[in-house]
Amino acid sequence: MKLNLKIWRQQNAGTEGKVVDYMLDDVSPDMSFLEMLDILNEKLIVKGDEPVAFDHDCREGICGACSLMINGVPHGPEKATTTCQLHMRKFHDGEEITIEPWRANAFPVIKDLVVDRSSFDRIIQKGGFISASTGNAPDGNAIPISKIDADLAMDNAACIGCGACVAACKNGSASLFVSAKVAHLGYLPQGQPERFRRVIAMVDQMDTEGFGSCSNTYDCEAACPKGISVRNIARMNRDYLKANLFGV
Repeated sequence: MKLNLKIWRQQNAGTEGKVVDYMLDDVSPDMSFLEMLDILNEKLIVKGDEPVAFDHDCREGICGACSLMINGVPHGPEKATTTCQLHMRKFHDGEEITIEPWRANAFPVIKDLVVDRSSFDRIIQKGGFISASTGNAPDGNAIPISKIDADLAMDNAACIGCGACVAACKNGSASLFVSAKVAHLGYLPQGQPERFRRVIAMVDQMDTEGFGSCSNTYDCEAACPKGISVRNIARMNRDYLKANLFGV
């Protein structure tokens, strides 16, 4: 395959960026998208040019690091797939592919396609810990949890914090990410003592970081590689309202 890559290049958050064209030949359809970028960088290094900076780690769809806008879609055209799991057979010979970083005020560009997502870390930190009695750890099977709640908690725990929901949202909202983290513990008995304090702290931190408001377009759910449901946002809003109205 031969591809025309239009890649965003930017030295840092304080400089202007621009789209640079790169032609890449002999791309195997069995390559992952990140492997294709590796090949491009190898060619750039041989030529003495600066390689394209992009984020990656596990390359197994677990870590959430591979944050790329591909033809205007977070993680590319394949549904429920991270960039590292996207293969080049999803594209056509001679195709033009535009590659950009996440676009959100709360995700400033570090370099090229790499953005600073430490705002997510600060939101998680505001969530704090759960209260647990001292002594021996209780048997997990001794705590009654309904199958429905256990499944919902596990579904939300699958969130990898990649930020695709923010990149897809026209307002740059992090509501899907925050609601998944709130719901993960909110469905479990271990998360009940701090349930309402947690939601207030995390939502307030989300606002402090400069994320936008949710306007229910469902773009976040469509872009999420783990299929996190927007129903969590309604649940989060209900908990936040209860916590503020009743001071719990």
